[in-house]
Amino acid sequence: MSTTYVHGDSPATLNEKEKARAMTTPPPVKRARSGPLADKVFGLLAKGAAVLTLCLLLAILTSLTISAWPAINKYGLGFLTSTAWDPVQEEFGGLVMIYGTIATSIIALLIAVPVSFGVALFLTELSPAWLKRPLGTAIELLAAIPSIVYGMWGLLIFSPVLSTYVQQPLQALFNGVPVLGALVSGPPVGIGIFAAGIILAIMIIPFISAVMRDVFEVTPPMLKESAYGLGATTWEVVSKVVLPYTKTGVIGGIMLGLGRAIGETMAVTFVIGNFNQLDSLSLFQAANSITSALANEFAEAGEGLHQAALMYLGLVLFFITFVILSLSKLLLAQLRKGEGAKT
Repeated sequence: MSTTYVHGDSPATLNEKEKARAMTTPPPVKRARSGPLADKVFGLLAKGAAVLTLCLLLAILTSLTISAWPAINKYGLGFLTSTAWDPVQEEFGGLVMIYGTIATSIIALLIAVPVSFGVALFLTELSPAWLKRPLGTAIELLAAIPSIVYGMWGLLIFSPVLSTYVQQPLQALFNGVPVLGALVSGPPVGIGIFAAGIILAIMIIPFISAVMRDVFEVTPPMLKESAYGLGATTWEVVSKVVLPYTKTGVIGGIMLGLGRAIGETMAVTFVIGNFNQLDSLSLFQAANSITSALANEFAEAGEGLHQAALMYLGLVLFFITFVILSLSKLLLAQLRKGEGAKT
């Protein structure tokens, strides 16, 4: 440590000043370091949380299987292909509900994914600074609306509009056309699979767009600026830089929205029609879903095959969710493998 001599100060005086300064300066505070015991406790807690989650999952699966066993024992896999649903005669089949669940979820994804991608792209690349925050907040507020409000709005306001301005004109346009006529057939009431799919799409857009926006924003700015510097357009930057960099998060957001669509109950119950027969493959046909069937009938189902059949439907919904999650993992694995092959 260098010492600056001031005029009039001798070396002895300077040494005394330094000693006095050292005596008055408080010693540095020593922070307690966590030892091996704290690390071990933290590791055990983290492992316990993971094991607890797995145990809860297995407990749910086991309880569903036990409750549904009478229906599984009687109907077997034929339950999945039968359209009969007659609690009086104790004849049950889940094909109508399975079809309604899958059809409404696919329609919701086909509508929500492009819209969500456009929203996320606009907010991250094209929106002016003054509009980005209020628009993002407004879209996120859609996720806070209760599902029953979506269902009431769909039944009282959206369904008449869909019937008058969409279903009836399409039926008049495709009347007599072999395939398209069948797809738009049915009573023009605006209630059915297509209406439920649109309501689900509106409900899952905030989730998918929020995830896409967040993962788009984590793309290193240097990569995008380099692409712009080479003359790339906005679409080329998004398709060749942002999407390859964030594809895992994008697929995760889509799977999150799909899980919300499959498990939605009240909104679907209001607008799907709750009809346990499958007369045609019309998009406007009244149908049923697994969640709406459980919501409508579980409280009135007596002990026996009726209750067991409903639990069987719950087990099927669990299996559908597991299959979709597994397929998404396989898709991500294939994408990573393709990256390795290219390099």
